[in-house]
Parts: sequence; structure tokens; C-alpha cells
Amino acid sequence: MSGPDISVVICVYTEDRWEDILAAVSSVRAQSYPALETLLVVDHNPALLERLTKEYKESTAVRVLANAGPRGLSAGRNTGIAGSYGEVIAFLDDDAVAERDWLRRFAEGYADPRVMAVGGRTVPAWASGRRPPWFPEEFDWVVGCTYRGLPAGRVRVRNVLGGNASFRRTAFDAAGGFATGIGRDGDKRPLGGEETELCIRLTRARPDAVLLIDDRAVIHHRVPAVREHFRYFRTRAYAEGLSKALVARSVGAGKGLESERRYTTRVLPAGIARGLRDALLARPGGAGRAAAIVAGVLTAGGGYVVGSVRARRGGATFSVAEIGGAEAGRTE
Repeated sequence: MSGPDISVVICVYTEDRWEDILAAVSSVRAQSYPALETLLVVDHNPALLERLTKEYKESTAVRVLANAGPRGLSAGRNTGIAGSYGEVIAFLDDDAVAERDWLRRFAEGYADPRVMAVGGRTVPAWASGRRPPWFPEEFDWVVGCTYRGLPAGRVRVRNVLGGNASFRRTAFDAAGGFATGIGRDGDKRPLGGEETELCIRLTRARPDAVLLIDDRAVIHHRVPAVREHFRYFRTRAYAEGLSKALVARSVGAGKGLESERRYTTRVLPAGIARGLRDALLARPGGAGRAAAIVAGVLTAGGGYVVGSVRARRGGATFSVAEIGGAEAGRTE
């Protein structure tokens, strides 16, 4: 099929994920719709930068770059955008593998010139081999995956999810890049929300923009054993609350929490009801899932309150990077 040239950006930061990084790159190279290039952006880790440079020195399809901005995922993505050549830039997590038609589904979405972003479905690959019985599907965003409550098919959405997403280059010309100070910084700060903030900013800059999720664009995201425990669940839920406070500060609570209100008032009560029903029917994990949803809501709410107070006091800052034109920031 004909379609846009797509550059794939994979941001990496630790040698602990070496095998995962190689698997991610291999999955891109095996696509039915070939990527124009794959960019590995290394986040302030000279040893990993050198090792990856050696690994792919014979490859013309894979380029290794150092994060040119401050430490963190947002600046790494901005470096990848500036250094890429594609009409569309796709982002893949460094601990995920894409199914063969991943880029093909993205490319199909851009047949409509109004479409500025296309995201996909992220499936958890649990280290234990199965979902913990207490872990509710409604909270799969805790482990970076598509959660229950998102619409099925190819549908219009407020925002795509950053670990499995793509944008037209012109989207960054219109809205700027990812905001630093919101997203992740390795494992030190499990925040998120940078893609939500960008998507809202994009639709404000381009009111005609269409953002899609196509659940046929599938990746499989590794969930390590440490993230299968309630302690991580609680920590990540709290960090999400902090993140939402930053997003709301940037774009206003109306847009910043629009989808979250529907999720909290419709999706989560239904999840609690299912859990309680399963508990009454003596099905495994029902009571645990219901309790986890309640705990997750309360913990995220607490994080939002704390984050809002910090933001009002000026304790949280972030900035939006300007992304250069088609030839900016590139090296031969």
C-alpha cells in the first residue's frame, strides 16, 4: 500500500533492558509496512549509547542518538522528532514489541488528511504469565497498557497513549513538542500525562485535527514482576494524580480532566459492580479487584490534590519545546 513514510522512535535509558531493546527494534524491522528508519534515543547513559552504537553500526535503518535535552522521556522524544526524516513519527516503548501490521494500521489512519495522530492497543505481557487475580483491567494504564473503558475499533479520541502512538510531523509544527517536566525520568519518577497534554494543546492549535485510536495496531508491553504487586499499583496511581494536576495546570481542568470524569463516573463503578458480583459468585479475585479500584481512585485523587497544591505554590514547572522544521536537528 502507498502511504506516508514513518520514522519509529524508541527512547531508551538503561542497559537492564538490553534484550528488550533488541526485541523492540527487531519487531519494527519485521513490519509488513516497512519503517523508513528506527531511531534509538539514549537518555544520558554514555555506556548504553556506546553499546548501541556498536550494535547497529552496520545498519543503515537504525540510528542511535543521544538525548539532546534534559533527562527524561519527553526530551528524548523531542530529540527523536527533530532527528527523524519521516512524514509521520511513531513511538514504541523500549520494553514492548509490535505486531507485524502495527505500522500498516497507523498508515491507514493517515489516509484522511485531517488525522494528526493515531494510537494503538497495548496488551500487557505479565512476567508471571498471567494477570494477577486482584488486578482490574480498568487500571491497566498503571502498567502502561490499554485499559478497559476505552472504545473499541478505530475511533476518535481526546488523546493517544504515548507508548504506542504516532503523529504527523506537522502536528509538532503546530503545537510544539512534548512538555518537559511532566513525563517519566527513568524509574525515578513514574509520572505520565505528557501525551495527553500534547494532544490537547494540538487540538487547540488545530481545531480541525482528528486524533484516532485503532485497536488493530497492537503492541505487547512487558510487565516486570515488581509491577504486579499492589505497592507499585498504589505508587503509580498516586503519580498519575500528580501528573493530571500538571496537565490541568497547562490546559485547564475542563479539557485536562474531561475523559477522566467519564472514566471515574461510568467505567469504574461498573468495574466495582463486576468485582462484587464475582465475589458473590465465589469467582477468584472479585473482591480484590473491587477493592483495588476503590484504592486506586482514592490514591490518584490524593495525588491530584497534592499536585494541585504544589502547582499553585509554584513547586512544579515544565516547558514546551519547539521542534525545528523538516531538516532541523538532523545529522547525516
